[in-house]
Amino acid sequence: MIGNLKPLEIVLIIAVILLLFGAKKLPDMARSLGKSARILKSEAKAMKKDDAATAAPTTETVADPAPPQSTTARTIQAAPGDVTSARPVSDPKPTTQS
Repeated sequence: MIGNLKPLEIVLIIAVILLLFGAKKLPDMARSLGKSARILKSEAKAMKKDDAATAAPTTETVADPAPPQSTTARTIQAAPGDVTSARPVSDPKPTTQS
């Protein structure tokens, strides 16, 4: 049914949409529709990725993926060879609030 539309009918539909919503609101509506489509697409990809991640480790002989903790302090450097901006990284300590 939609494939049988003639050019005059398409122009008439566009004119009715312009009359109903106005020329100022149409760009905003198109922008929000595009944002919604992008959000929907990214969420669908995230759901597929989550499903694949939960379905993959089904064997019982999987080794422990966590590497052993070392006692040496880790450092973060801004650039390779830049020792002036290197700083130690410490694990956050729990704070007690009274």
